[in-house]
Amino acid sequence: MWVRWFVDSSLGEDVARGLGTRVEVVRLVSTTLAVLLAGAAVSVAGPIGFLGLMVPHAARGLVGPDYRQVIPLSAILGASLMLLSDLAARLIDKPLETPVGILIAGIGAPFLVYVARRMAVRD
Repeated sequence: MWVRWFVDSSLGEDVARGLGTRVEVVRLVSTTLAVLLAGAAVSVAGPIGFLGLMVPHAARGLVGPDYRQVIPLSAILGASLMLLSDLAARLIDKPLETPVGILIAGIGAPFLVYVARRMAVRD
């Protein structure tokens, strides 16, 4: 069954419908599964794990699918975002320090939901 779904989805939505696949159900299940897997990864690695999940998507959106450019840009963007988040965490509540994981999770959760919904609509 899953092999048929994979072949149907790789050939396009019209072909998948023609072969009997319920595209809306597959789209809903795959989006839900992506969000749950991202949540599970973050629950294991902590809120800073959002950084590793969202930065490659942002880098790919900036330079395209060429991994020779995506990987170095991901490293630079990840370090920059972490540095800026740490700086903001120190400045938000001046005498105290806000946990940087809260800021990363506040940025990462909406971003990953956006990416999951965009991928579901695109497929």
